Parts: sequence; structure tokens; C-alpha cells
Amino acid sequence: MNAPFAPIDLQAARRAFLESGDDRLLPIVDAHHHFWDLVRNPHPWLQTLPRIPFRYGDYEAICRDWLPGDHAAAAKPHKLVRSVLMEGEWDSSDPTGEARWVQDLAERHGTPHAMAAQAWLDRDDLPEVLAAYRALPLVRSVRHKPRCAASREQHREDWSPPGSMRCARWRDGYARLAGAGLMFELQAPWWHAAEAVELARDFSQTTIIVNHAALPSQRDAESLAAWARAVSRLADCSNVYMKISGLGVPGRAWTAELQRPVVEVLLAAFGTDRCMFASNYPVDSLTGDLSIIFGVFKTLTRHLEPGARLALFCDNAVRLYRLS
Repeated sequence: MNAPFAPIDLQAARRAFLESGDDRLLPIVDAHHHFWDLVRNPHPWLQTLPRIPFRYGDYEAICRDWLPGDHAAAAKPHKLVRSVLMEGEWDSSDPTGEARWVQDLAERHGTPHAMAAQAWLDRDDLPEVLAAYRALPLVRSVRHKPRCAASREQHREDWSPPGSMRCARWRDGYARLAGAGLMFELQAPWWHAAEAVELARDFSQTTIIVNHAALPSQRDAESLAAWARAVSRLADCSNVYMKISGLGVPGRAWTAELQRPVVEVLLAAFGTDRCMFASNYPVDSLTGDLSIIFGVFKTLTRHLEPGARLALFCDNAVRLYRLS
């Protein structure tokens, strides 16, 4: 089978952009996306009824296969040079199944080039899972969404239920990541920033990559200001990086005007050396086309010098996920 991702020389792609200044040649690493084959693989949230509550609302449109050819086609006309697959809530009774499937997929299709795998930090099987991931070359990080409050109003300063970032059992599992050589993908809303800062400081050898900009879903001025204060606290931790992704707002067009306040705050807080852009596809197809998403990111960074843009779109992800 022909690979949708033919091998691309990263340094040659970087030089071509720097020499031309042509946005069409800007090399992009999609640092957070998914693949799923719903005929063959178990993703319960995409396959069973009733559907689960979801931050984008009705997600029926993404309950279909999404595979390398689909992603490559959706990325046009951008120059997608590498990709990082994020675990997609595979059936938890088979915690390493998705990673093994993705490893095989990459060997057949040439993509993805790295993976963030599923790991349940508070389960007894975590040592065996981490050992299995050491044998899978694609796995660079893991994700376990900690237990979170559904809204800022429901959050408490002493938040520490089982499965949360302050849960002793959860933290014991988290402590194993440094020895396993794995980064951690943190998906939690911004009102849990205090717990995330504690985690970053208590386990400074583990890199944390914040998913989806800490979820600034409400865009009124007061909510954005509170979110900005929270991400600024995260940025004070040098081992924390930020994925600018998953920024869709239901019912609103995916435009530069909508996303500018979020992108500007993140670049000011983390700098261009600790942020990276990603599509969160196909999930964010519920709010915008992949080509538009990266087009808006390009628009919002045209004032930056070329090296900084390369860092945001390519180099930071290459370095963190060891893609070179």
C-alpha cells in the first residue's frame, strides 16, 4: 500500500521556507491528531449509544473512520511533514491495544511519526503498560485525563478526589513516567492550573504538554482574563509546554478574530519556544476545516520572524517528540 506520507527531508523543507518566505512551504508538524478504524477497533465513545456529553455538543459527524489518507487529504494545501497521534479513548480493558495498532499502521503507511499513548496512572497494570510502551518505538508520551470539575464554579481550592492530580495513587503512577522516559499530555480545564503547577514542580524531570490550550471554551472577557492568569502560572514552570489546538467554539466560525486573543496570550506567556500548533483532527472538524485551522494559525503569526514561525509550526514538536 502506498504511504500517504512520503519521506520528507525536514532540513530541506526548512531551508525552502526560509529561502522563499512562501507560506505554502512552511513545514508543519501536526502535533495532535487522531486515527480510528471503527470497524476493526474498540473506541466505545464513537461506537455506542447514547453518545457521551461532549464539549463540542453533537459529535455524530466524527463517528466514522479517520485514517492516514483522510488526514493527508484534509491537510492540503499545507505542507504537512510529520504528525503526532494522540490516543483516542480506546477500550480501557486493552490499554496497549491502540499503541500496537498505531505502530503497525505507521509501518504500513509512513504515519504517524510519534504517538501519545493511553495510560491509566492509578491502575495496577501501569508497570506492565509502561514496559510494553518501551518496546514500541513510536510512543513518546502518555495521556490520562485526570478527574476534573465540570465547571470553574464546581471547582474547589482543595480539589483532590480519587483520580485527580492530587490523588496519591494517581501521583504514584505519574512518578513512574520519568523512569520510563515518557512525557505527560495534560488535558484539564484551566481552573485546575494550581494542581498542574504542583505536579510540574513536584516532578520536575517529567515534561508536561498541556493539551488544547487548557480549554478556553468561554470567550467572554472575564473568562478569558481568568484563563490567561491560569496559563501564566503554568508558563512559570519551565518543564511545561503548550499545544495550541482544540480551540473550536460551537456555533462560531473558526476565524483569526476568534482565535487571536487566545494565541496572543499563549505566545506572550510561553514564548515561541514552548508552544506548538496542532489540528486535533478529526475532532475539530466539528468546528472548522483542517486547512482553515492551519491557515488561521499562519495568519496570526505572520508578524513573527521566520525562525520563530518554524519553531511554532515544526521545530518545537520535532524536538519534543524526537521526530528528526
